[in-house]
Amino acid sequence: MGRGGQSRDRTDGPARKCIATGQERPKAELVRFVIGPDGAVVPDVAGKLPGRGIYVMPTREALTRAATKGLFARAAKQPVTVPEDLAGMVEALIARRLINLISLARKGGGAVAGYEKVKNRLTQDGVRALIQASDGSERGKSGLTTPEGATYIGWLTADELGQAFSRQTTIHAVLGYGGLAQRVVEEAARLKGLRVSDGETSRRKGK
Repeated sequence: MGRGGQSRDRTDGPARKCIATGQERPKAELVRFVIGPDGAVVPDVAGKLPGRGIYVMPTREALTRAATKGLFARAAKQPVTVPEDLAGMVEALIARRLINLISLARKGGGAVAGYEKVKNRLTQDGVRALIQASDGSERGKSGLTTPEGATYIGWLTADELGQAFSRQTTIHAVLGYGGLAQRVVEEAARLKGLRVSDGETSRRKGK
């Protein structure tokens, strides 16, 4: 068990191979796809759709390669139809899933927002993640530091983070340990692969 009684990251869980990179990674780190009855490639970001799963790393490079090089058809061993801008579709789906998970954590008392509330919470034990809007003021964000052992999430926009807290915009939030904490961190890691390059947050805005 990890800190706060939560299970450790699922790095030792079932692994699958990315069809674009050949890398074998835990399922939680990849994006699952299935082939629909009409032969369409369908992103299954929740990992619950029926059918044989096909897995791709959550990066624009890997998704574009899989979409344009016939790798889905090869993996499925049948002709397939790939949606236009597959990477953009996957990014939007993962962002929405992450927003919903943070919202659920908030409703359960596991996440709070607002500079002063976050600043106070960061002085206490049991912080799983500091979340800050990618388009928030760098000066304002620099006043808060991620605690040792916690995760930093900084690639949702202020509008997106605001949706999670039923506000117009939100810049600062903090996530404690709880039932949804690990799922939030996992989804954030997948979204990071699509929005962050070379250590810098992408300028691309979420849907």
